[in-house]
Amino acid sequence: MAEQRGLDFDDFYAATYRRVVGQVYLMTGSMAEAEDCVQEAYARAWQRWAKVSRHEAPEAWVRTVSYRLSVSAWRKAVNRLSAHRRGAAGEEVPGLSPDHLALVAGLRKISVEQRNAIVLHHLVGLSVQEVAAQTDSPVGTVKARLSRGRKALSPHLTEQWDETAPGASAVGPAAPPPGVRPASGAHPATGARPATGKEF
Repeated sequence: MAEQRGLDFDDFYAATYRRVVGQVYLMTGSMAEAEDCVQEAYARAWQRWAKVSRHEAPEAWVRTVSYRLSVSAWRKAVNRLSAHRRGAAGEEVPGLSPDHLALVAGLRKISVEQRNAIVLHHLVGLSVQEVAAQTDSPVGTVKARLSRGRKALSPHLTEQWDETAPGASAVGPAAPPPGVRPASGAHPATGARPATGKEF
């Protein structure tokens, strides 16, 4: 974001840390992993602050580095071992609403590429072109990931909301979790807009 350029590192960190952790948590499905990766990304940003502070969007730089750290081969191996040790138990994250936890659980059930595209586009608010630039993917690929990801995510959210929100099945899905602001006319659970031919 342009307003972040020129901030000193401490101000930048204070203004963006919690938001970036929340976004990376949605991408990874693990709060501990998100915090580790984001801390490492901020450490790298601090080491290169003279350059990163002039970046068009320093927060996007940190988020991208965080995400790339989270999908490294070493972290994947550690995660598989950790998941095996935890068994099927879900991660408890104090202070998060049932709706937010349902969203994270649903995102865990779709592919990493689709999850990343959905989080960046629908929750972070990046355009399709910006998502393509941040993920080093063609625009058409991002559009396909968004479309397929919304379709894959929708039944998981409906199932989760039915389980976590008393009466939800009778009155429709629960309100979206904090930080999720779907566009006007969008589905409250997935952010999908009615097909108009211009949704991208």
